[in-house]
Amino acid sequence: MAVSGLFAAVRAAPGPWQRVACVAAGFRCRCPGKSYAVGPAHAVAALFSPLQSQPTFGFLLDIDGVLVRGHRVIPAALKAFHRLVNAQGKLRVPVVFVTNAGNILQHDKAQELSALLGFKVEPDQVILSHSPMKLFSQYHGKRMIVSGQGPLVENAQVLGFKNVVTVDELRMAFPVLDMVDLQRRPKTTPLPRNDFPAIEGVLLLGEPVRWETSLQLIMDVLLSNGNPGTGLATAPYPHLPVLASNMDLLWMAEAKMPRFGHGTFLLCLETIYRKVTGKELRYKGLMGKPSILTYQYAEELIRRQAERRGWAAPIQKLYAVGHILTLPAAALRTWELTWKCSPSSSSGSCLLWKD
Repeated sequence: MAVSGLFAAVRAAPGPWQRVACVAAGFRCRCPGKSYAVGPAHAVAALFSPLQSQPTFGFLLDIDGVLVRGHRVIPAALKAFHRLVNAQGKLRVPVVFVTNAGNILQHDKAQELSALLGFKVEPDQVILSHSPMKLFSQYHGKRMIVSGQGPLVENAQVLGFKNVVTVDELRMAFPVLDMVDLQRRPKTTPLPRNDFPAIEGVLLLGEPVRWETSLQLIMDVLLSNGNPGTGLATAPYPHLPVLASNMDLLWMAEAKMPRFGHGTFLLCLETIYRKVTGKELRYKGLMGKPSILTYQYAEELIRRQAERRGWAAPIQKLYAVGHILTLPAAALRTWELTWKCSPSSSSGSCLLWKD
């Protein structure tokens, strides 16, 4: 939509919809007696007065740094969120919560959010960084090494993967592969084994605790074509399929400065692979914010939610609020997105919308 089209849409939208169009376009809107600023704390609150008809739009809400920071809810965000809830305690519009967290079960994240927001959040309203991996059914039957922390095996099984091995299980099978920590080095040389089934792919669900161990063993799997107990003269290329989620280089918690995210771990893995092989590490799937796949998955959940509520009007727009919008222009065009960052936000937060 051209800039002139944006102004026309704002002028033409009646009542509460004018606020929707105005905030989505990135403007400061003045409605009777009120001034609405654009930004993560104000954007949601600015959109709502009592709706007179069925909603034709939905919300994708970021969590960390937008609704909560660490384990504490952000007061202004809580106030804005409750503008989405009607007098009966029901959402006025379909909403999904999008997070790059991946070290927790979807059900547990929904319970955690419910306690923080004072509102019942259903598990299917929560999109974790790896949730779209449910769509990669061609890999669900393969033997995959899984990296991360928390309920790794349970999360992999929920996603549909039926045959996974953890980094720790691989380390126990081949103790001589993990040599950085002197305390964990084997005291004697174990006998070689040839009864360990070959690994057929790599599943990266989130940042691990022992980066050096995970980086080493994942590299061993890639360089040995899934047989880390053996050695190959030449590393195979293309390498085994790699699926990864959560590309956040940094993220905000209670600390004053950002913390390393899984994107930093992926950068380390990519750099090591390039240095060792001279080739690029390729992903069969990258998901989590800000991947197009995650937004498409969220769009489908929004539509299902609207159907369950009996809202017959088609969902025509999606509004994404938060630190989730660093998509390149070409990718936005691919998904037919129009976007604008808030000029009033010092945090770089944006409001993204899809027609």
